[in-house]
Amino acid sequence: MSVTSVSGGITAPAGFRAAGIAAGIKTSGAPDIALIVADAPAAGAALFTTNQVQAAPVAVSRGHLETSCGVLRAVIVNSGCANACTGDQGFETANAMAAEIAGAIGCPPEQVLVASTGVIGVHLNRSRVLAGCRAAVSALSRDGSGAALGIMTTDLGPKEYAVRVETPSGAFHVGGIAKGAGMIEPMLATMLAFLTTDAQVPPAVLQRALDEVADRTFNAITVDGECSTNDTLVALASGASGVIIDEQSYDALVSGLEAVARPLALQIVRGGEGATKLVSIRVTGGESRDAAVRAAKTIANSPLVKTAVHGADPNWGRLVAAAGRSGARFAIDRATVEVGGITLFRDGQPFDDRAPKAAEHLKQPDIDIRIDLGTGGSGEATVWTCDLSAEYVRINGEYRT
Repeated sequence: MSVTSVSGGITAPAGFRAAGIAAGIKTSGAPDIALIVADAPAAGAALFTTNQVQAAPVAVSRGHLETSCGVLRAVIVNSGCANACTGDQGFETANAMAAEIAGAIGCPPEQVLVASTGVIGVHLNRSRVLAGCRAAVSALSRDGSGAALGIMTTDLGPKEYAVRVETPSGAFHVGGIAKGAGMIEPMLATMLAFLTTDAQVPPAVLQRALDEVADRTFNAITVDGECSTNDTLVALASGASGVIIDEQSYDALVSGLEAVARPLALQIVRGGEGATKLVSIRVTGGESRDAAVRAAKTIANSPLVKTAVHGADPNWGRLVAAAGRSGARFAIDRATVEVGGITLFRDGQPFDDRAPKAAEHLKQPDIDIRIDLGTGGSGEATVWTCDLSAEYVRINGEYRT
């Protein structure tokens, strides 16, 4: 098996068309509608936010996925308005979006998922979004590159990626697009991400693979520790390649999905609001993987750690303090802290003479932090985050103004 990157993004796999258009939802006039359509009924899987406050499109999509038994034809997305906390009107609009697309492409409404992103608590202009749905159907193409633009909010640029997976049974493709820059700690998905493949996969198997891949990619990133009301991750499988995924080829599917999901997830972090550095935090020596994840995420979400990284300050004390309060067992007398491969603390002893060299590493755009919790356990995890800058405060302080 081999995995190689290819062009084409969300429509690199056969059997899909996509579009991105401007419907006037954003006052800037930028693209604000994206549509992904499978040419025939496709297997579908999805993960949604775990926030107790869930936007109307999340609730509608959950219901549609269950009713359709994982058979889907399309995903319609708007940016510029989250359609969250908007009461019955919000549900009516989300259902109307699904019905509009279903009528245009000839499928039941429950085979259409809906996603929205933007400001919470604002009604989505129904006439504009439905007109946008119709325009998006007319704009569908195998190129589909505009879809990555249609889902953006504060993103610095579009996020898309695709790969070709060679297997003994033949080749299939995986493509994807994503958006997200702030309010990022998914806890089941990401801000918005959509994956397609032309492998032939039953819905239950696709869901299993998506769960596994999300755990190591979209669930392993954080910008600010905030979980959105709208987080949605969807995967569609057209089967157009003719490559059948069974237990023997399951790992190839996971590898292909992960090969697309990981770069998309890292693009979200690298393009985080106000971010100047991508930070990899690897924790080993946990009593379990869950313990390692808990420690890694606590470190990644620490404002003190993130500001120290921004200022290129090798303050390893902030790292051990965050690990120590994470709830994971932490044996300080056997722990190790490394920054850029430079050991700053080990077995209860600091090595402050190495701080200047570590500071030089922290000035780079890609930062590597490693901590061993010292328990002797085999649990390990990697979480990706970014630094915290004054620009993040400015962006979010002015988000609605």
